[in-house]
Amino acid sequence: MSDYQQYINEKDNIDDFIQKGFLISHVRENLDGAYVEFSHPVEGKKETVLIGTANARKYFSSILIRQNG
Repeated sequence: MSDYQQYINEKDNIDDFIQKGFLISHVRENLDGAYVEFSHPVEGKKETVLIGTANARKYFSSILIRQNG
């Protein structure tokens, strides 16, 4: 899979969580990428996804800034 296609898949995954009402609650970065934890404020659900591409990490960072701004 190309880097661009991987970025699109990760971006779509992030967008799906945001569209369902999830918020980014925790980020843990390591050499594999960033583990982003999404939590739903009403349902109490938590989901964690691995974001590996640099562009997708920039994308979720912009969402996190907007969310906390």
